[in-house]
Amino acid sequence: MSLREKIGASGTGELRPGTRQRAQLRVRVADIAWTATCVVLALWAVWSSVGVARGATAWAYCAVAWVLLAVALWMRVNAVRHRTRI
Repeated sequence: MSLREKIGASGTGELRPGTRQRAQLRVRVADIAWTATCVVLALWAVWSSVGVARGATAWAYCAVAWVLLAVALWMRVNAVRHRTRI
């Protein structure tokens, strides 16, 4: 069995431009990137909030972290809504 037959047998198909698999790959990579961004921002927001509670961190860092997290989550939700309409 050749490599091409093995790939076709697994159901992934080829990743040529314009194929459904290529579009799914792009969406999957975008999901991973948004998830990673939200996780990092959430960790930063919680860490800075703990720092503010201890008195070791400036309030500005905490506020910026929470605002950026809110914006990232809002954009993530809008991207998912937009993707389901298409």
